[in-house]
Amino acid sequence: MTHYGQHSDAEAWDELSDEQLEDPFVADGNYGGTPVGAAEPDDLETPPYGTPVVQRATARQTPGTLVSARGIELHGPWGHVFGPLDLDLDAGGVTVLAAQAGAARTALLMALCGRMRLTRGSLTVLGEDRPQKIIARSAIACMNELDEVRPSVTVRDLVTEQKRWDSPWYRFVPRVREDGVAEMCEEIFGDVPLPPLEAFVDDLPELQQLLLRISVANTRRPPLLVVGRIDRIADDVERATLLDRLVALGENQSVIIGDVNPVEPGVGVRAVVDMHDLLGPGDIGVLTKRK
Repeated sequence: MTHYGQHSDAEAWDELSDEQLEDPFVADGNYGGTPVGAAEPDDLETPPYGTPVVQRATARQTPGTLVSARGIELHGPWGHVFGPLDLDLDAGGVTVLAAQAGAARTALLMALCGRMRLTRGSLTVLGEDRPQKIIARSAIACMNELDEVRPSVTVRDLVTEQKRWDSPWYRFVPRVREDGVAEMCEEIFGDVPLPPLEAFVDDLPELQQLLLRISVANTRRPPLLVVGRIDRIADDVERATLLDRLVALGENQSVIIGDVNPVEPGVGVRAVVDMHDLLGPGDIGVLTKRK
């Protein structure tokens, strides 16, 4: 069976092969490699930890810590990806990690929701420091490395497949109709028109594509939602609409997004973390194994 959506986290973890567990993408055990403060000989040349500049909104404050990272660092088979850096994020609302698109930003977003193994440092998300626990309390969307949709997939295919993954194995789930798409997507889409049932996902406007991918990824409504490249939307009006929909989700979830563009004040974003000097460009290929 071809899988278009995102299956349950427990199933995803059970299906990982030994080779995958050796890759940077998701690993068993704690995040810690070398504990912070316990420097080893090869750490002596390491520059000081980076500390991003955080611009916090003052309109709404939600108590609690979402992310606490100390000295986190990632190296792939092809070299350094990011870090070491420290990061503290508060729970609730939308937090923007402002950095240019590339391997570093992608890897950091994946690490923050348990989908990427770190080389060094300590990372706690929602009070959890084990990837399995973080995965169970988070969702990730609009990250081509994880949820890219094939050109031949229709809206009906994508929504039906996700409903099947969300259902018990013994329950038959028929192909969805318009009401099935509305059930999964209308809260995320808001006033944005729902996509036609038989439309190819790849043919939809960028805004509808991203909202659909978020809808599919976010069916469980976990405490944390991580969203990748919203900066792929070139139209300013559509980009503002997408951000508005994410702010609406931030009323009930903590939302972390990656964006290279500046965020205008007053749009409802909780905090903007300037990481342009800490996360460089690069290709995601630096994270993959050499064949």
